[in-house]
Amino acid sequence: MKESKIHATTVLAIAHNGTVAIGADGQATMGNTVAKSNVKKIRKLQDGKIITGFAGSTADAFTLLERFDEKLNSYGGNMKRAAIELAKDWRTDRYLRRLEAMLITVNREEVLIISGTGDVIEPDNQIAAIGSGSMYAQAAATALKKHAPQLTAEEMVRESLHIAADICIYTNHNLVIETIQ
Repeated sequence: MKESKIHATTVLAIAHNGTVAIGADGQATMGNTVAKSNVKKIRKLQDGKIITGFAGSTADAFTLLERFDEKLNSYGGNMKRAAIELAKDWRTDRYLRRLEAMLITVNREEVLIISGTGDVIEPDNQIAAIGSGSMYAQAAATALKKHAPQLTAEEMVRESLHIAADICIYTNHNLVIETIQ
């Protein structure tokens, strides 16, 4: 019998009107069972100037977060450069290549998605989503940004994640949201 990995989540970041908000639900599942309902999947780096969110295997994500922080330190806090260097290592290193996670990283100016296939993506409309409920959250965020521009980035993230949690069985309503202005 194959061992089930703990996984599944929804992470969403939105840049809107000079503020960037990133949030995630707190659910971790093992197979089709909720293993924990209040996991913190958002981390501040570089004294809060950069915030990351992760989806996928928790142990793998922590390994990647450690490596990303090392890259940030090596490149003077330059988030894009650190992301590109992490993605290169992730794609080519025999150990890192096996890691099953994705990251969203944000600072005041940028929103990036980093994947193990070597991708560093600056998403359209400054909306980034990863995880099992990502498409629901991204669709909701896109609609809110277009039709409710009076909302703050944090309000958009909160509402979009709640919509994803209403639809995706691997996403819950225990949210952690951080902002950078």
